[in-house]
Amino acid sequence: MSDPVEMTVYSRENCHLCASAMETIDRVIDDTDVAVTVEEIDVDADAELADTYGDRVPHILIDGEDAFSYRVHAAELRTKLRAAADSVDSSPTE
Repeated sequence: MSDPVEMTVYSRENCHLCASAMETIDRVIDDTDVAVTVEEIDVDADAELADTYGDRVPHILIDGEDAFSYRVHAAELRTKLRAAADSVDSSPTE
């Protein structure tokens, strides 16, 4: 079994775009056969993150790469998750 795709979601409380993004992420993950771990990080809990992202949330990384800002499109997320999973599966093993 391959390692899960790692997704990081930078968000903040009381953010309607963040809530919408998480709903889309949850729905897509439930509908795909890709193993995904999701870490949601509140940018307001860290001054450096608040400076970095400001109002630019949600901001989503997939395996450490920028994937989405503000809105998550289900079809595009599905494509990116499958590509990331294929990349993990095709990585050489040690």
